Parts: sequence; C-alpha cells; structure tokens
Amino acid sequence: MSGLEGLIQSLTTQVTETAWSIFILSWAIGWALRGSPIPIFRLKRGGQSIIEDAIIAAFWLAIGSTVFSLVSYLASQV
Repeated sequence: MSGLEGLIQSLTTQVTETAWSIFILSWAIGWALRGSPIPIFRLKRGGQSIIEDAIIAAFWLAIGSTVFSLVSYLASQV
C-alpha cells in the first residue's frame, strides 16, 4: 500500500470507529432516559427520539462504511 492509500484507509477507519462509538453512546443515553423512573413524560419522549435518531444514524453508518470499503478496495486494485 502506498502512503496515500494507507492514509485514506487509516483516516476512514478512525472516522468510522468514532462514529460507531458516538452511536453506541447515544443509544445508551436514549435508553437510560426512556427507561428512567423519572415521571417526566417529555424527558422519556426525548429518550425515544434519541433512540430513533441513533437507529437512523446506524443505518447510514453501515451504508457509508460499505461505500468506503468498496472505494478502498477499488483503489487498491487500480
């Protein structure tokens, strides 16, 4: 692997790892808020909203990871 390919692959890996970490953190915070024993309905609804946003983010992260892997594979074949 040349220097540019290695840089792109390592940068892509770091960004993807960071994005998945943020997804897991938001998922946990959403479930903590939704399942909390606090009788504030608005807070629980906010937790549900965070969970739904995390699910959408996970979908786009999976799509983006697939595209980046495909681009990296094609670049290494050229």
